[in-house]
Amino acid sequence: MAQQPQAQKPHVAILPSPGMGHLIPLVEFAKRLVTAHDFTITFVVPTDGPAPSKTQKSVLSALPEAIDHVFLPPVNFDDLPEGTKIETMITLTVTRSLPALRDVMKSMLSRFGSVSALVVDLFGTDAFDVAREFNLLSYIFYPSTAMALCLFLHLPILDETVSGEFREMSEPVRIPGCIPIPGKELLDPVQDRKNDAYKYTLHNAKRYRLADGIVVNSFLELETGAVTALTKSESGKPPVYPVGPLVNMEPATKADESNCLAWLDKQPHGSVLFVSFGSGGTLSSEQINELALGLEMSEQRFLWVVRRPNDKVTNATYFSGTAQNESSFDFLPNGFLERTKGRGLVVPSWAPQSQILSHGSTGGFLSHCGWNSTLESVFNGVPLVAWPLYAEQRMNAFMLTEEIKVALRPKESENRVVQREEIAKVVKSLIEGEEGKNLRNRMKDLKEAAAKALSPNGASTKALSEVADKWKNKTCN
Repeated sequence: MAQQPQAQKPHVAILPSPGMGHLIPLVEFAKRLVTAHDFTITFVVPTDGPAPSKTQKSVLSALPEAIDHVFLPPVNFDDLPEGTKIETMITLTVTRSLPALRDVMKSMLSRFGSVSALVVDLFGTDAFDVAREFNLLSYIFYPSTAMALCLFLHLPILDETVSGEFREMSEPVRIPGCIPIPGKELLDPVQDRKNDAYKYTLHNAKRYRLADGIVVNSFLELETGAVTALTKSESGKPPVYPVGPLVNMEPATKADESNCLAWLDKQPHGSVLFVSFGSGGTLSSEQINELALGLEMSEQRFLWVVRRPNDKVTNATYFSGTAQNESSFDFLPNGFLERTKGRGLVVPSWAPQSQILSHGSTGGFLSHCGWNSTLESVFNGVPLVAWPLYAEQRMNAFMLTEEIKVALRPKESENRVVQREEIAKVVKSLIEGEEGKNLRNRMKDLKEAAAKALSPNGASTKALSEVADKWKNKTCN
C-alpha cells in the first residue's frame, strides 16, 4: 500500500522590530509553538545597523531546528536628523524593510507551500500590508503589559479628546480597565506630541484594529482589570489572547555559569538584592555614585551587574542589547569594593539573570522594570525595587507599586537623582522590613498563579492553543 504523503507542518513568519527586549519574548513564544503545537517558524529580522548584532545572532542560532531565521538587508537612516527618537527609528526600520520582506515571503511560500500568519510586534503594523498581499493572517505579539496594550488601543480616542500634553493634565489619564495614571508616567513616545515618535506610535496604534488577533505577554491574575477589559468582545477590536508569562525557564549552561551562582550558594536564604538595569540600561556618574553608597549604607547583601556610566541610553546599545567593554570599576566610589567585600559582589555588564532570580538566596530585585525582567521576577516570586529608565518602564513601575503592590519605588530628588539615603531606606525595607514581607507574600501568590496559568489546563496554555488552532485551520483552508 502506497504511503500517504506527510502533512505539511503549519508555518508562521515572525517579524520582530529592533531591540533585544522585543526579540526575547518572541523567541519564547516561538519555542512554545514548536514544542506544544508542532509548528515550524521563520524569524524575518530587519537590520538597523551595518550588520546584525552578535547577541541577535547567538540567540537565533541557538534555537531548535524547527525555527529558522533570515536577516533582511540593512536599512538606511542617513536622511534622519540627529536626535531622532528610538520609536521613530524602530517603526522606520520595519517600514523600510517591507520590499525585502515581500521577497522573503515569496520564497517562503514557494518553499513551504503555505504560510498561516505573519506575526509582528508592537511597532510592526505596516507589515500588515504585505500579509494582506499574500493572504496571510496578521497578528500582533505585544511583548509588554496588558495595561500598555490598553493604552495603545485607547490612544486614538485620547488623541482626539485631549488637547495639549498628557503630562500636563491636572487629572490622571483614564484608560479602560486600568488604574488611573498620571500623564507623566505614560510611556516615553507619548510624552511629546509634536515629536515624530508620537506620530509613529499613534500611527501604529490606529492600525491595531486591522489585526486578526493580538497576543499579549501577561495573564489575568497579574493584570486583572486590563486583561478583563482586553478579552471582552467588542465591535471593531481584534480578539486578545493573554499567553504569559513567557520567560526563559531553561537552566544555566556551563558557559552561562559564572562566579555569581557560586557566590549566591554561600549567602543566607532570601538575603541578597539583585541589581540590574537590563540589556540597555545605564546611569549617570552621579547616580552610580549614589547607588553604590546607598547599597553600602543599607548594610544588605547585593549582587550588582554594573555598566560604565553614560548619561543617556544610546540607540546602538538599545538595538543590539550589547554593552561597552568594561574591564575595570574605576568609576565606582573610592574604597567601595573593599568596604563591601564579602557582603556585595559587583560583576561587569552581564549575569545569568533567570538563574539568579530563581536562586534561593535572592530576596529582591532592583530593576529598570522592563517587562521581560518583571515577568521573570513574578515567575520566581521575587519582589522589586522599581527604578524605571525609559520606554514604558515608568508606566510599569507605577502599576507594580500602586496596583499590583509587588514593588517599592525610591523617590527622586529635585535634580532627578535618587539619593543614597533614599536607596538605603528602600533596600532595607524590601529585604528585612515588614513592607518587604507583604510584597513577598503577594509575589508568592502571583508566582503560584503564573505556574497555574502555564499548566496544561491553565488559561495561558488554552489561549495559546486557541491561536495555534486558528493558524492550523488557515493552513488547511
